[in-house]
Amino acid sequence: MHADKRGREFYILAAFFALFVVFLYGPLSAIVILSFQGPNGGLTFPLNGVSLRWFANLFETQAVGDFGGSFRRSSMLGLMVMVVTVVVSLLAGLAFRRRFAGSTALFYLAVASLVVPSIIISLGIGVVFQQLGLQPAWYTSGFGAHLTWTLPFGVLIMFAVFNRFSPAYEEAARDLGATSWQTFAHVVLPMIAPSLIGVGLFGFTLSYDEFARTLMTAGTFNTLPLEIYGMTTNVTTPVLYALGTVTTVFSLVVIGATLGLIVAMNRRRMRG
Repeated sequence: MHADKRGREFYILAAFFALFVVFLYGPLSAIVILSFQGPNGGLTFPLNGVSLRWFANLFETQAVGDFGGSFRRSSMLGLMVMVVTVVVSLLAGLAFRRRFAGSTALFYLAVASLVVPSIIISLGIGVVFQQLGLQPAWYTSGFGAHLTWTLPFGVLIMFAVFNRFSPAYEEAARDLGATSWQTFAHVVLPMIAPSLIGVGLFGFTLSYDEFARTLMTAGTFNTLPLEIYGMTTNVTTPVLYALGTVTTVFSLVVIGATLGLIVAMNRRRMRG
């Protein structure tokens, strides 16, 4: 028998991780369980039967809340933010590979929004739109507000990617007669493609779940986080929990599909 040589630090970290898991998945587990309440069940334990009644209720006309519309708006906004975040982050990563005048100031200006409270940014954008006589909407002011949150993360990720990227691959391609565009399209882009997919996933999920920066910029129509928040004061049935379960499963499916795509691309590159 081997003696357990694990020190006190191991057990402290194990206990901390266990608490982290409990705080992260405990409330989520409760929401998932309560979403299967029976037709006469309430918002708290114990379960009064088991059914799929509240999931079916999501597709029915609601007295309060617009599930379908808010989900479509959040999904569309997330896709818009994802595309712009990927393109701008890639261009920024390429631009900052070489030093230029004002690059340091521009870098800190780009990531400054990470330290500004989200509600302040939301309020500021909303006020500016009103002063300009423009109506705030999720696809204009909300779109811009979300980019102030996703772009700094995307830029930082691409900076890290290009800092580890060896220019020897590009030099070899140019020595073989490739143009700058051919080098980028056939050498650089395939190598950084998994990172770009990660940036896209980051941008989509950050936008899809964002509440504070949407609060003052969404305009008349709510995104899904705003709709869920509004329902907490009006809905008194487990349909709210069913909605939370569905959106959580949707998020996990998107993450799983993205990770699967990254793994497949890495395997294909290794075989090539």
